[in-house]
Amino acid sequence: MGAPRFMFFSTLAPATAALALLAACALADAPSAQAAPGGWPPAWNEPPAQAQDFTQPQFEPPSASHCHRAPSTREVPGGGGGWNEGRLRRGGVADDRAEMAAKSIAPSAAPAPMQSAPAPRHEVVTAGMVDDNADFGEYLAYRQRNAGLPVRERDIAERYLLEVTDAAGRPVHDAEVAVQRAGRAEPVMWARTDTAGRVWLHPRAFLAPGVDDRALGIAVRKGSAWSRATLVRGERAAVQVRLGQASVVQRPRLDLVFLLDATGSMGDEIAKLKASMQAMSQQISRLPGSPDICYGLVAYRDRGDAFLTRAHDFTDDLAAFQSVLARVQAGGGGDMPEALNEALHETVHRMSWRSEAARLVVLVADAPPHLDYGGCMEPPEAEGFGPPRGQRPGLGRPGACPQYDVDMQAALAKGIKLFAVGASGLDPVGEYIYRQIAQYTAGRFVFLTYKDAADPGSGPGTQTPHDVRGYSVQTLDRLIVKLVGDELARLPRG
Repeated sequence: MGAPRFMFFSTLAPATAALALLAACALADAPSAQAAPGGWPPAWNEPPAQAQDFTQPQFEPPSASHCHRAPSTREVPGGGGGWNEGRLRRGGVADDRAEMAAKSIAPSAAPAPMQSAPAPRHEVVTAGMVDDNADFGEYLAYRQRNAGLPVRERDIAERYLLEVTDAAGRPVHDAEVAVQRAGRAEPVMWARTDTAGRVWLHPRAFLAPGVDDRALGIAVRKGSAWSRATLVRGERAAVQVRLGQASVVQRPRLDLVFLLDATGSMGDEIAKLKASMQAMSQQISRLPGSPDICYGLVAYRDRGDAFLTRAHDFTDDLAAFQSVLARVQAGGGGDMPEALNEALHETVHRMSWRSEAARLVVLVADAPPHLDYGGCMEPPEAEGFGPPRGQRPGLGRPGACPQYDVDMQAALAKGIKLFAVGASGLDPVGEYIYRQIAQYTAGRFVFLTYKDAADPGSGPGTQTPHDVRGYSVQTLDRLIVKLVGDELARLPRG
């Protein structure tokens, strides 16, 4: 006997229930059964699909139970070969100059460190924010205005909202979502619901070009509760799924990672982040519910620098985290793109993300990722944190360079939202990519503002060189605290 199929349970009349199966807003009450023993989810519908879809990101679901430990460090040195010749280590990190002095041979192909004039220091940093999912029409218009930029494009024009609630109608956070084509057990997309119990689905971003399946199956589970719904493409109504499992949080969990560009041009932004970190963390800790917070940090530079990525895994020791942040120094660089691909991959896949947590990444950077690296592979195995790379097929082989569009999909699969902060000097390619990642993971694009948009040294103000409309301005630390608070406020409290 094959794997058992999910069944709909409904109080509707039979004729109405039949129509509901085809509606995009179909409401499915979850049976109180265990997940299918033959693997979850089982194949959805018939006949089998034929066309090949985009390769889906491999990932390990969030599974850590705590972060009650001292920060641990995992570093990939820049070296001459970068990502495919990386050396890993744990423990404390020495000063960059001492590290470079200890190298017997300097990388011959290393670019000269960027020597940029220090920007004037100001007491406050102002910033604006746009929510490209809330004003989706304007976001599509922005993409059209900037068509042709050298980016890794994913078609997100077709978009649907999935809402998952419990028996009492409260949002279900961190429910696992699988999207399937007819006749296939292997999902074409994975996601996890956010604190509002929602996920945005973009079929053209993960289906092969030309695939015109009228309907897609959606399987949702949390714990032992599961249910199904059908997404009928072209319908505007939200797809609604109801799970029988209650969704009440006694004390919210927050996993918060700061992802920092640590190249030479970022000195001023890093200094201000250090200065405001204590006030930010105190405000976050005082949010309603007294959240249980884990802090993580991933700094990155580029090939040829003292390090490519330097990741500090989650800790609940705020003083230790601030000490780690205090040691971050800006240096290196030399060309505009940096190692953001590798750093995002490290953040998504190697940090010890907890289950049942709101998972947020705050990227602070001023440059796009390198899209011109080829013929690389991931570093060899070594002692480090996070799941073993051998559990993620498709990586660790020549040509398998990390790419931001694949890892933004993996971030959604793990329920990680990214808030991308564009620092001074971010070019149109960088803005486009930052907004891609933020929109796809349901995060926000944040940008620094100035008295004179053409002069980042002019001090805090309301102007920006970015292609944005209708934004308000406040200090960066308050804006980050507000974004975190908004996420936690959506959780149902017990």
